[in-house]
Amino acid sequence: MIKKILLLFLIINTTSLLAQKDNFWLYGKLKDSIGVVKNANIINLKTNNGTFSNDFGDYKIIVSIGDTLKFTSVQHKTVYRIINNFIYRSEVLDVFMIDNTYELDEVVIKRNDLDGYLSLDLKKTPEDRKGEALKNTMDLSKVNMNVIYNGDYIDQRVRPPINNVDPTSYFAGAGVGVIMPIRYSEKLWALRRDIEFKKKFPTLIVSEFGEPFFENDLKIPFEKLYNFLEYCNPLGIEDLYKQNRKIELINLLKKESIAYLKLLKEQG
Repeated sequence: MIKKILLLFLIINTTSLLAQKDNFWLYGKLKDSIGVVKNANIINLKTNNGTFSNDFGDYKIIVSIGDTLKFTSVQHKTVYRIINNFIYRSEVLDVFMIDNTYELDEVVIKRNDLDGYLSLDLKKTPEDRKGEALKNTMDLSKVNMNVIYNGDYIDQRVRPPINNVDPTSYFAGAGVGVIMPIRYSEKLWALRRDIEFKKKFPTLIVSEFGEPFFENDLKIPFEKLYNFLEYCNPLGIEDLYKQNRKIELINLLKKESIAYLKLLKEQG
């Protein structure tokens, strides 16, 4: 009888001890190829309890044998670990996480007007007409360099002053002229602003009125657009643009386009 009571007591005590160790604190550290993994999410899928790894990659969570832990991070692949007897005895589980790289299997560019053959598709690619027109305007290959010009400017009224770079010319002497330096620098800045405006003017007026205005309304071929603006420049189109007299400017361009197209027809 006494043996049966002792056996029963032993069974109850063993069961109690196992019940006490059923749930335990699990400690661990998360790492990757660079270092520790911070702010990773650890969830016990059986109990739905969760936690996060700290700035040192450490974490702790209550688990029991047979539970499944899910380790997730935005920059890493998801990892699953089942709590077994070995983990139960050590109460430590370090996890190495693999970086999550996103790769595109295929990139497809669809256009209805392309055949898929490079030699044919290159011919269908739209040309940069604006760049080509500007390139033709600035092409100096056909210019006769032997001809002597009075200046390389278009409008005679904006001819820049000739600067004397001879340092001895500022001193009076035999056979040496006296040239006074520019007194007011604002005149020089005004001249620079005027030259800068002249460089930008063709782009400004095309952007203001739009390419269809010149091509459809004025019938000016796009490759001749900048040449047409240069043709109209002596008539004061820059001043009209600066003064915001757009109606007068449009009427002037319409009038001169007729003469310009007639000139093109005669030349070619």
